[in-house]
Amino acid sequence: MKNEALWLLAAAGASLWLLARPSRYNFGLSMSSPLASAIADLSSSDPVMRSAAATEIYRRGRAPADRAAYAWWSNPEFAQLCGARHSLTVGLAVRRETFARIREANGLPPLAHVPPDQDAEEFELHFPNDISLDVLTTADPSGQGAIARYLAKFGEGVQQVEFRCKNVDRATQILKENFGVQPIYPQTRAGAGGTRVNFFLVASPNSGKALIELYET
Repeated sequence: MKNEALWLLAAAGASLWLLARPSRYNFGLSMSSPLASAIADLSSSDPVMRSAAATEIYRRGRAPADRAAYAWWSNPEFAQLCGARHSLTVGLAVRRETFARIREANGLPPLAHVPPDQDAEEFELHFPNDISLDVLTTADPSGQGAIARYLAKFGEGVQQVEFRCKNVDRATQILKENFGVQPIYPQTRAGAGGTRVNFFLVASPNSGKALIELYET
């Protein structure tokens, strides 16, 4: 998950959420959309359907993030920190009932350890061709936690895209100094699974804004 930025984004309301139309922020669409169908197919009993669904979700999440961050890899040091063939995970926010169905259909993968101050549960899914998803849900659907509010506002969809990084502090400094990109948090902070993270809300051509996480293990 490493989705601590949701708290700030949800709290900021008008100042951040309205930077883009909802469908352009989290790439969520109507329940009849291809994305909604792919989310439903992640809980299929057919592993081929699950793999195809994951590929579709990954494709829809990755493309805007790649466009948003394309220039970052022109910096040799940043490229070294995050890898020429950067490891990328697409974060998918879903409701609790969807979360449970997907987890059961995929063999009950272990839940990540989430810091206690964060309103979240999550697990990872991995498929052929380096397809990785981080499936997220709220711990309290009736509460005012970040993911609960996110789902109420935007519905299920791609919430963030996560880039693995060797040193988040240094990568953040490079983005600030060389590209004028400001992090959500002034300092790197603890994320799920013992990671260290920071987040960046960046413009993606033809796709509004993309929430990108840099994380280190």
